[in-house]
Amino acid sequence: MSRFRLPLLALAVLALLAALQAAPPANDFHFAILGDRTGLGSAQVYERIWKEVGQLHPDFVINVGDTIQGLNDSLAAAEWEDLHHLWRTFPGPLYFTPGNHDIWNDFSRRLYEQQTGRPAFYGFNFQNAHFTVLDNSMSLELSDQQLRFLEDDLKANRDRAPKFVFFHQPFWVFPLKLGSGEFPLHRLARQYGVNYVVCGHIHQLIRIERDGIVYLDVGSSGGNMERGTSRGQGFAQGWFYQYVWVAVKGARAQLQVAELGGKMHPIEEW
Repeated sequence: MSRFRLPLLALAVLALLAALQAAPPANDFHFAILGDRTGLGSAQVYERIWKEVGQLHPDFVINVGDTIQGLNDSLAAAEWEDLHHLWRTFPGPLYFTPGNHDIWNDFSRRLYEQQTGRPAFYGFNFQNAHFTVLDNSMSLELSDQQLRFLEDDLKANRDRAPKFVFFHQPFWVFPLKLGSGEFPLHRLARQYGVNYVVCGHIHQLIRIERDGIVYLDVGSSGGNMERGTSRGQGFAQGWFYQYVWVAVKGARAQLQVAELGGKMHPIEEW
């Protein structure tokens, strides 16, 4: 009987190794979400936020769009080039979301993809989490093409968790505030287990939860906030310079919003 013990043990070890290789990696990472830099923004604020984020050593950084002032073909390339010295200070991956200041015609779309090294829309995995970046830079809604891409991408990554969807213009604010979740994006998010939908554009922090899906509009990381201050609104209404810090552990994510200066608050406060 003893002569069979070693082969059986070896087979058990091989089976365990095969199972470990087949299993998805466990989630244990951090990342930062940057809000809009532009829209008549402050370059100094953006640079300060980059410095603060770098000191936290995230595994990667992703933004919600409006990286350059844009809207001018002759100035756009130089505006992109002015930012590369900042990005080179960060050793991890950078992921970009296209905003309406980044892409406004075919020329700017090609330039965006060249300068960021990313397509205008794409999906990526980090450990066992999945991220989908969509493009509504030139329209408020998500086009049928974008919705088809989203469904195909989510379907292919059905077993990954958590799931994040990023795009720039948050058309969902009004229907969700009016109490309706019956629009195509929400139906897809609900069907395929999306946990977070993240946007920018408004320069105000907004959080709405519906059917277990958190919709988040990240406030300004440098973009102008006159709309908020002119209405007498401020911190309590989400009008402050900020970025979002995300800790992913297992299938759960914990989000905190950081003020310029480093003080963090649970995102559930908004």
